[in-house]
Parts: sequence; structure tokens; C-alpha cells
Amino acid sequence: MSRATLRAISGPVLRARAEGPFALREAVRVGELGLLGEVVRLDGDEVLVQVYEDTTGLRPGAAVVGDGLPLAIPLGPALLGHIFDGLLRPLAGQAGAFVTPGLRQAEAERFEFTPLVAPGARLAGGQPFGEVRAASGHVQRCLVPPLAGGTVLAVAAAGPRSDSETVCTLRDAQGRELPLAMRHSWPVRQPRPVRARLPSDAPLVTGQRILDSLFPVALGGKAAIPGGFGTGKTVLLEALAKGCNADVIVYLGCGERGNELAGVLEEFPELVDPRSGRPLMERTVVIANTSNMPVAAREASIYSAVTVAEYFRDQGLDVALMADSTSRWAEALREVSGRFGELPGEGGYPAYLSSRLAEFYERAAVVETLGGARGSVTLIGAISPPSGDFSEPVTSHTKRYVRAYWALDVKRAQARFYPAVHPLQSYAEDARLFAPWWARQGQGAWLALRKRFLTLLDEQARLERMARIIGKDALPVRQQLTLACAELVNDAFLRQSAFSPIDRVCTPARQAAMMRLVAKFIDLAELAVAAGVHPERLAALECLRPLQRMGEEIGDDQPERFAELEARVDREFAALTAPAAPADGAADGAPDSDADEEPQRATDR
Repeated sequence: MSRATLRAISGPVLRARAEGPFALREAVRVGELGLLGEVVRLDGDEVLVQVYEDTTGLRPGAAVVGDGLPLAIPLGPALLGHIFDGLLRPLAGQAGAFVTPGLRQAEAERFEFTPLVAPGARLAGGQPFGEVRAASGHVQRCLVPPLAGGTVLAVAAAGPRSDSETVCTLRDAQGRELPLAMRHSWPVRQPRPVRARLPSDAPLVTGQRILDSLFPVALGGKAAIPGGFGTGKTVLLEALAKGCNADVIVYLGCGERGNELAGVLEEFPELVDPRSGRPLMERTVVIANTSNMPVAAREASIYSAVTVAEYFRDQGLDVALMADSTSRWAEALREVSGRFGELPGEGGYPAYLSSRLAEFYERAAVVETLGGARGSVTLIGAISPPSGDFSEPVTSHTKRYVRAYWALDVKRAQARFYPAVHPLQSYAEDARLFAPWWARQGQGAWLALRKRFLTLLDEQARLERMARIIGKDALPVRQQLTLACAELVNDAFLRQSAFSPIDRVCTPARQAAMMRLVAKFIDLAELAVAAGVHPERLAALECLRPLQRMGEEIGDDQPERFAELEARVDREFAALTAPAAPADGAADGAPDSDADEEPQRATDR
């Protein structure tokens, strides 16, 4: 066990004189309280330590004791449904308002254990040796640590067990006995190994129409949500956590205000999981490192969160990690880097900001696990650029590593248009790959409709610039129709309330029905204008209002109402373009004439 003597303190950064060998990234305990820290630099006999707790009260001369192991967190069945700090220490059940100094991990919990192997079986790293059932009924697998393996010597019988007690014993290739509990530790900065990384052919269904239909992110992909203050990043992330089709949600509040996370914790237990009918919190892990917590722990929290996500991925589950926000994490990097005395890079951030972002986002993937299962981790990171400047370093570097980019627009947010995703500044590089998936959902024309909607919105932006100069009424009829149709796409399809009991989540089937119905209206409107109908008459159609409100009024269990609305649209357009009835006194059986000749006939009569 290595020891050192504290020499200097600068906030969360300590300098100590080593009295034995230390390793880079080795976890250490500091002072009488055993504050948790990590070795970040070795310089001769001087050790530079980053402490993840409040260092108030520490004095030169205090002992720094090394663990001999890298910074690690415990992973096991007690994670789901709980809230932790950035180092995965429980926040609920604390005696005071803050985490007890020096606390390493949660107390042991009891679960109903069921063995999956018998003595004599051979197990490799990552393979399951048992299952546990929580009080909620949720079943999880107990995994052999990735770097362990061997022959089963003994396994506990089925029954209630503590997650810290030995329930399986292996003998490895060197003849050593390896006791296994339901939980094990893993270094947060080291990705958990997998057998293979696989391509993704399906999107993560978020339940948000503008994302799923226009800018989808792959299952096991990477997405960024940049947006200025007040554009709805946190609300959108919470909506994704509530509505996406992932098996497990890891929600990371990194440097955010405490009242925002308090709202999450109050709301999640009240939300019902549509899969099980039980509280959504039972399949959610919340990691909170609020703005008043130690800044160094904020830097570690993002690695703790992705390590938790990889643990559930290794059980063959699809995991979605929402990080709010990576800008606060980068600010923690900048602050601690300044205390290290490192030369600042662009924007004052450390020169290694780009590589750290790459390390984080590259841990997203669809994989074949060591146990032979298929699992995925999807990473969605919010960005809070100062003054909404998307050219700042965190945003510009993140764009290099993500495949879906959902830019939030201040003007749309100020107009109370949510989600405030700007359709012309956002993109999804993998969108074309999901056309077969949408075809299996009964939407074979999805790619063509997506292109049509985006083209229409692009035309709207161009025409609105012209209209501001010459006036909307001065535009040609065709261009006025384009503006009206683009407005319909915005109001009827892209606008979605995160607080609506019906529209907070929209299934792919409902999205496909709404897309087809909006496209049908646009097709009929173009035919009507070609037949001489002015766009102002289209705005007076009675079916337009229910079309704009269909997201709020038609639920997932009412598909027949879309058919009824479509029939109503057909009837009103048929009446709109029908030739006018003959005037009184006209002879029955008179030959028909074109609608353009009706005014002349009336004059002749």
C-alpha cells in the first residue's frame, strides 16, 4: 500500500510527497476522513491528486494512501430505481443534506437469487451465473467480471441473498479461487470489453416526431442537443427519457441546477412505464452532480454514467444515456486543468478536450457481448454553448463525433414552439439506413416524405426572406401555397407538447399516419390551386383545424380517427373543386361546361 504526505492544497487539487510507488489513475484516500481521490500526475517523488470531495479542513501533513487499483465503481442489481452522485454513491438515505465524506458505496441490499449454473460448469468473463429479482419484479443477470473466468466450484442455492456476499466460487486457470458476488467493481475510465461491435439497422425510437421522422439517431448511436439558455434542452432530454424504447435509462445531471433534478426525481416515480405498467423509475438510474457539488466529481460523473450504461448493455439490454450537459462537464475540465497549471487551449479549455469528448462518445455502440448477447448503448448529450454560439469549442468538437445533431433554436423557443429543434440546422447522417425499418412499420414511403417535408421547410425559409421585403400577398399563388403547406407541417406534425397526456409520446405507427395525412392534404392543395382555387380558400377549410390538432386529439389507440379525418379532408376538397351548380331556370339535362365558363354563362342568362 503506497503512502504520501500532503504538501499543498489548491481546491480539489493536492500535491503530496510520495513515500512509495504510485500508479497513474490510482484511487487514493486522503486525510482522516478518507476522502476519495485519484492520481492524475507523477513527477519524481511528487504526486498530483484530484480529490472528488470537499477538501475544506485538510492540512499539509495529512496522509494520502493508495488503493493499488484504479478508480472504480460498484455495479450490481441495486442500481435501478436509485439516485447516485457522480461517483455512484447513494444520495437517498443520507443522514444530512450531503454525501457522507469518505463514503465509498451503498450498503448491501437483499435480492431473490436464482442460480443459472451448476458446479463443474466453465464460465468466461461476461457470462451470467445467476439471476436476481427485485421487489418490483424486474429481473437482472449476475455477470462474471469481464477479466475473470474459470470452473464453477460452488454456487448458492436459490433464495434471498445480500448483493455483497459470495454466491458463486470459481477456480481460474492458475488454480486460484475467485469468489463472486452479485455486484462487482469496474474502472470508470476503462471501457468494458465486448466480443464485437455490430452495425445498427434500427433507430432509437424517442417518441418525438421531429426526431424519429426527420432526424433519427441509430440504436447504439450518438446524438448532440446544442441550445442556448431557455431553449428546452432539459425538458427535451426528460421527454426522451420518458418516451424512448430503451430497456434501461441512465439520466446524468452534470452540473445542472438542483431544482431541475429535484423535478425529475419527483416526476419519474409518478410516470407509468407502458411496458410493465409500473413506475418508470424502476428501470431508470439517475446520477446527479449538481452545480453545488465538488467540481472534480463532475468531471468523473460522465465516466461513471457510461460505465453503468455498459454494465446493463452487457446483460443484453438496450440502454439510453442522457447527459445534461456536457458543457458543464467541459467547464469542470477547464477549472481543474487551470489548477494543474496546464496551458489553456481554445476558449480556455484544456488542449485534450477533443480527445476526452471522443473517448466518451465512442463508447456508444451496438455490440455482441462477451456472454454472446446483443446489447447497445445510445449516448445523447446536451450542450449549453455560451450565448447560443454553436461555433464555441465544445459544440464544434462534439459535431465531429456524433451522427445526429439536434440544434435548438432560440427564436422557435421564444415563439413557444416545442420541441424547438431547428429543421434546417439539424441533421442525421444515418437516416437513409432506416428506410427498411420504417417499411417494416408500414411506412414504405418514409424516406420520400422525409425529403419532401425538409424541402418544403427549406423553401419556406427562402420565401419568408422574400416576403419580408415585398409582402406575402405579393408572392405568386404557388409560393403562397408553399408557405401555407410548410406552416401546416410545422403546426400539425413538428409541434409536440412534452406535457400533453396524449402527445408527450408518439409511436412510429401514429407518426406514419400523421405524415401520410399531412402529405395527402398537401397533394390535394396543390391540385386545387392548379384548378384555380386561391390558397386563401384553403385556409378556410373546416378540416384544417382538426388536422393541426390531431397530435393533441388522436391517441395511439384511435387509428380509426385518422381514417375518418382523411375522409373528411377528401370530402371538403371534393366540394371545393366541384363545378358550381347551374342557376335557377336552367334546362335539365343541359350539357356540362368547364368551371372557367360559368361566369360567362351567368352573364349571358
